[in-house]
Amino acid sequence: MVAMLEHVNVTVSNPEATAAMYGRLFGWHLRWQGASMNGGRSVHVGTTDQYVALYRGKGVQGSMVGGDTVCGGLNHIAVVVQDLAAAEALVVAEGLEPHSHYDYEPGTRFYFNDRDGIEYEVVCYG
Repeated sequence: MVAMLEHVNVTVSNPEATAAMYGRLFGWHLRWQGASMNGGRSVHVGTTDQYVALYRGKGVQGSMVGGDTVCGGLNHIAVVVQDLAAAEALVVAEGLEPHSHYDYEPGTRFYFNDRDGIEYEVVCYG
């Protein structure tokens, strides 16, 4: 049996704003939005087959992003693009700062952090 990743669920400060950013940067569409557990709100955004569930619960504050220094922390979310330069231009236009540019097998990549401190890896294979 081979499993397929369907979604990841990330707590953010503003699910609607983060979903809109995903649409602008990655061309993803809104799949669902509404009330969710613990009096929270969720917005699902992505493709037909895969998505990111953006969650905000009552009383959520601060950042749980720990990167590679916190066991169980989120290191980054990676997306594959066809044109790395175009993707980087969109990130810059969003007011975010690309960093950590690397070119090693199997692809070329850069990283950026969103307004909640979540790190993204943008990679191009080919």
